[in-house]
Amino acid sequence: MSSAPSAQGPLVVGVDTSTQSTKALVVDAATGQVVASGQAPHRVTTGEGRESDPQEWWEALCAALRQCGPLAREASAVSVGGQQHGLVTLGKDGKPVRPALLWNDVRSAPQARSLLERLGGPKEWADRVGSVPGPSFTVTKWAWLAEHEPDAARATAAVRLPHDYLTERLTGLGTTDRGDVSGTGWWASASETYDEEILGMVGLDPALLPRVARPGEVVGTVRGGAELPFSKGTLVAPGTGDNAAAAMGLGLRPGTPVLSLGTSGTVYAVSERRPADPTGTVAGFADARGAWLPLACTLNCTLAVDRVATLLRLDREEVAPGGTVTLLPYLDGERTPDLPHATGMLHGLRHDTTPGQLLQAAYDGAVHSLLGALDLVLDTDADRSSSLLLIGGGARGAAWQRTVRRLSGRAVQVPQAQELVALGAAAQAAGILTGEDPSAIARRWGTARGPVLDPVERDEATLSRISGVLSDAAPLMDRAPHGE
Repeated sequence: MSSAPSAQGPLVVGVDTSTQSTKALVVDAATGQVVASGQAPHRVTTGEGRESDPQEWWEALCAALRQCGPLAREASAVSVGGQQHGLVTLGKDGKPVRPALLWNDVRSAPQARSLLERLGGPKEWADRVGSVPGPSFTVTKWAWLAEHEPDAARATAAVRLPHDYLTERLTGLGTTDRGDVSGTGWWASASETYDEEILGMVGLDPALLPRVARPGEVVGTVRGGAELPFSKGTLVAPGTGDNAAAAMGLGLRPGTPVLSLGTSGTVYAVSERRPADPTGTVAGFADARGAWLPLACTLNCTLAVDRVATLLRLDREEVAPGGTVTLLPYLDGERTPDLPHATGMLHGLRHDTTPGQLLQAAYDGAVHSLLGALDLVLDTDADRSSSLLLIGGGARGAAWQRTVRRLSGRAVQVPQAQELVALGAAAQAAGILTGEDPSAIARRWGTARGPVLDPVERDEATLSRISGVLSDAAPLMDRAPHGE
């Protein structure tokens, strides 16, 4: 960790408030060098619901900043990137009415189905808000709250997203940004305004919602107070959702595809065109800069493949080539392809199939789903030969890298930068100081820099074999389990 004298430019703070923890980076705005960092956890309930106390996010932010030491006090600007979709309800006193409902709380699935029909079906939703809302979207969570906890809904004087809540604690003002608000389900992406018909349908007064700040706007200054090590008057940027922050952190140009290998897999790219996918596969998010961030998600990625390795008593890298076995690792159902009731499926097992071939087949099945989603995310005229940016927990795994190269036929670049959400927030904070595009700042910082793995010939035989098995097996996998 560097000391302050090495900093060439003003210091900025980028925050990543995720499901499990809050991280803060103090970054030299001139070079992108991280000169201090901190992290603190928060709790999430287990069971059917996924809830978290927003006050814990604030305490975690304060703790993370304290770990940064005196350099945080020298920061000229701060920005918060945060987990998307979460519903924060505040009372007249500004305190949470109840714990926040997080993105992975799916109790609102019945409300999502009902809202889908009430507005006229998936195409109407996609045309209006850019996405077909599932139970992760905030609008379904508010509908659930109004139905199941009407007293809490009535006591709510302000509705915020997680990053909005922390930004408001910093400034005292209720603001959000287009990137995060595009994941609510009540923001009309065509007009970039709140959709009053949808709000009326769920009984939510638009006066309870934050103002949507413009990209590059200073939304306020840090209020004085002993809790935070900021100087009073430190500038506050709009902040954004985690995916939009990571896109800024990578300095993405339109058309450059990103594959994120985590518990779930995510693919996205910046686009100049407003997305509206009526199938619901692609979420039509906005980015934080004025463009768009079409995104698709697969539910089964690193965790599912690791589970297969555990069952086979293999290390995750102990793959073997060859064989004709197909493994569709849909252990948690699947979103892309749309098979919510699916389980894992194994086809083509032979006497000479080895455990390593089975494990490789699990990697192949997971990557096949991700590449299928990527085809839907990219604009039709996008360059299909450009490098893929590989990020997330699996990105440094040799078996993941080889599988992505073999099934995509593309070069793969693995950025060395780790905390891309916090770096993207830091780039946004730097942008309000200089007036620059945050993505241009991140490119100057070289955040996407990393080894480029050359393309190999695309394994069309494996791709077509998996597609064929999936096509034949889909009716079987889409049956609801007995008893549901």
